[in-house]
Amino acid sequence: MRVLGVDPGLTRCGVGVVEGGRGRQVRLVAVGVVRTPPDQPTPLRLLYLQTELDTWLDRFQPDAVAVEQVFADVNVSSVMGTAQASAVPMLAAARRGLPLALHTPTSVKAAVTGSGRADKAQVTSMVTRILRMETAPKPADAADALALAICHLWQGAGAGRLEQAAAAERARLAAHRTTVVR
Repeated sequence: MRVLGVDPGLTRCGVGVVEGGRGRQVRLVAVGVVRTPPDQPTPLRLLYLQTELDTWLDRFQPDAVAVEQVFADVNVSSVMGTAQASAVPMLAAARRGLPLALHTPTSVKAAVTGSGRADKAQVTSMVTRILRMETAPKPADAADALALAICHLWQGAGAGRLEQAAAAERARLAAHRTTVVR
């Protein structure tokens, strides 16, 4: 199974693709960060992010998408930008009929490090070890995207259930379109 992990952000959006399966070592496919200029209007930044994520989806053909769930913070403008950016991979997955999962930062940290209270350095260190990378992925957004993808991949049976549900939903939508559009 191949998973695209997305650590959403309007200025820096981490993206990472890993693959693996039961009894197989998790393997790094690709990692990067999509950056948008802060001086651009938000709609243009979101459009750029969409274009870049579509390129990643086309190039790496993931079986599922995992996105970090946005949580409230005292900095409302930062939360708003992150929330807006998180909608982009959700819509991209929906358009392609890909299973999508939202993971909390705590659950990702726990899956990758064993502790939901791990700091960014611990997450980066474990991602580097798990993927047998020679150097740590930088910036932290890239490591977080890989951690999201690893977390999702390790859910195993849950990911399979998501795939089945997505296939059923695609079939339902196709049947609905057939009955509505004549």
